[in-house]
Amino acid sequence: MIPQQWSSACGSQCTNKYAALTQIPWRVFCKKGCDSDGETWEECLGECKEICYKDPVFRDRQWSAYIDRSPGHATYSEECFNACVSGCGYKFDIPSEIVNQVRPNRPSKPLIVSKPRTTTVKSTSTTEDIPCTSA
Repeated sequence: MIPQQWSSACGSQCTNKYAALTQIPWRVFCKKGCDSDGETWEECLGECKEICYKDPVFRDRQWSAYIDRSPGHATYSEECFNACVSGCGYKFDIPSEIVNQVRPNRPSKPLIVSKPRTTTVKSTSTTEDIPCTSA
């Protein structure tokens, strides 16, 4: 077996697309798209959504669907999805123009408004509270 036969053509395309050292996680998700069990393009996209996003964590609490599988920066789940979709595209020979148009069908994350914190410093020290340090 020669090295070109060690991985599928789909996996090789993922390796070429995500060749940089910093893109290794996305290469993995691209290959998950290649190896998905979906028998159609649509099923493969559904598997990518399951891999990269969670369904609502709490039943009847849609807001809990905003919790992503990929920890860290808010765009990680979307990048995971895009890489997986690339793998699906390679698997089913979908033109890159169509693959690049696919977006996750998830609502935007709610805008988190942080309230300014007010801190009150209460100074109650007197000279009686300070221990003497003279020798």
